[in-house]
Amino acid sequence: MNTFLRLGTSIVVLALASYSIAIITEQHKKIINKTVLIFLTLGVCLDITATTFMILGSSKGGLTAHGILGYSSLIAMFIDAVLIWRQKSKTGINSPVPKGLHLYSRYAYIWWVLAFITGGVLVALR
Repeated sequence: MNTFLRLGTSIVVLALASYSIAIITEQHKKIINKTVLIFLTLGVCLDITATTFMILGSSKGGLTAHGILGYSSLIAMFIDAVLIWRQKSKTGINSPVPKGLHLYSRYAYIWWVLAFITGGVLVALR
């Protein structure tokens, strides 16, 4: 495994941890607090960085089945972060999360975790 892929793999594990803290906190407390905002934003930044490194290190290019799954899950989490920040701007910190956004966050996170697991399985099969 080349250096870019190693960096990408390490960083995507940090993105998983960050997303997990944010989404589990939001799902449990059903509010938008500083923990959710910080870790969701950090997760998106780490995910973009990891994806960039993985594209740079891939010999197959960026348009693979796993790549498309990964890009769509990254977009889903980016949209979730934008919606959470927008809701915070409208209603303030420690405000309740609307039911639709609460469900979207859950499904976006599940989609992202499935992409993460798929990547791990593909590496293990090589």
